[in-house]
Amino acid sequence: MTSSTEELVSGYYSKLLKRNAGEPEFHQAVAEVLDSLKIVLEKDPHYADYGLIQRLCEPERQVIFRVPWVSDNGNVHVNRGFRVQFNSALGPYKGGLRFHPSVNLGIIKFLGFEQIFKNSLTGLPIGGGKGGSDFDPKGRSDAEIMRFCQSFMTELYRHIGQYVDVPAGDIGVGGREIGYLFGQYRRLTNRHESGVLTGKGLTWGGSLVRTEATGYGTVYFTDEMMRAHSDSLDGAKVIVSGSGNVAMYAIEKAQEMGATVVGFSDSSGWVETPNGVDIELLKDVKENRRERVTAYVNETTGATFHADGSIWSLKADVALPCATQNELNGEQAQMLVDNGVKYVAEGANMPSTPEAVEVFRKNKFNFAPGKAANAGGVATSALEMQQNASRDSWSFEYTDQRLHKIMSNIFQRCDSTAKEYDREGDYVIGANIAGFKKVADAMLAQGVI
Repeated sequence: MTSSTEELVSGYYSKLLKRNAGEPEFHQAVAEVLDSLKIVLEKDPHYADYGLIQRLCEPERQVIFRVPWVSDNGNVHVNRGFRVQFNSALGPYKGGLRFHPSVNLGIIKFLGFEQIFKNSLTGLPIGGGKGGSDFDPKGRSDAEIMRFCQSFMTELYRHIGQYVDVPAGDIGVGGREIGYLFGQYRRLTNRHESGVLTGKGLTWGGSLVRTEATGYGTVYFTDEMMRAHSDSLDGAKVIVSGSGNVAMYAIEKAQEMGATVVGFSDSSGWVETPNGVDIELLKDVKENRRERVTAYVNETTGATFHADGSIWSLKADVALPCATQNELNGEQAQMLVDNGVKYVAEGANMPSTPEAVEVFRKNKFNFAPGKAANAGGVATSALEMQQNASRDSWSFEYTDQRLHKIMSNIFQRCDSTAKEYDREGDYVIGANIAGFKKVADAMLAQGVI
């Protein structure tokens, strides 16, 4: 690596830190991508022209707004709403809405930045964006959540549209919330514009497989990665952190493909399941009753709840972190090494800290970053957009086949790009460069905008 390239990239990053103070997750996401791009700039220096990297790291638009709403007891609450429209070179902005008390501008920017490359890797014509609010839906009644969503959409509707920006769900935003948001959009615009949101109900424009897509896609990618190393999920032991939508369907698909899921978790602790997971019971506990994982343990045999310690201390072959960002640190990554894990695929967005990723690299793990491994959700959202545009509805089997093919293609793209840049097996490098080059080529072709 020449000193001029190092100086160029470090200069970009130093300016970014000053312009975006107090946003550590965003800094972390950009640092990882810029580290990969050093190799690209050595081989293809034209990607440094026309301020391309500076433009790539600066959102095209950032919207921050007040969200006032009234609780059931008549009290007025005020939350903050966000929509960061990061890059539209490949198509309309596409990315989820997150309702969680941890949400702030830096979190949304990190997620939106990751979404650029994730969406690029799908091969579908969608740009990158993200949004959400620091509203916490836990413990709130349906009526309170409806009033919040209506207030949130009363501002957001000005900034979205099927050819402009198409939000979906994320943490805290499921089918219920998408329904309330879509209803308010329809009320405000007097249009039944199905393509404006994805993750809709099946009777009003939604797509089969969308609920399962991120979890299924993560497992499909993992399977491709394992088969490339003459290995298989059949008979493997798998750890899945989390028990939300992504984790639940990763568990389901992994077990369908012959694996045994030996542990899962939520914010209250983790559950050891040496004989596998009763997926129907877990769905009932989490989707229908919205209870903690202790309810699962109380209603089955052979499962043990742990309030302390780490789920990553379990012995396994595969680890799928599917909960939230930076949930798996360097010390825990070393636990995985010590316990025989060989494959890690991120079902959540950036769940591994830089220290954890360094441990994986040092120990030659087969590590799949979230922008590649968890792209199944947004890919199926784009398939929902296709169905909406054609006024069509596809079968579960056909949509699942499309998803499986997309995830297979993403793996092949990451693998071949890593080899092209003499980094065989480094799927972080492969994902970052493959995602970047498609967006960068489109930005260069469209001029300085």
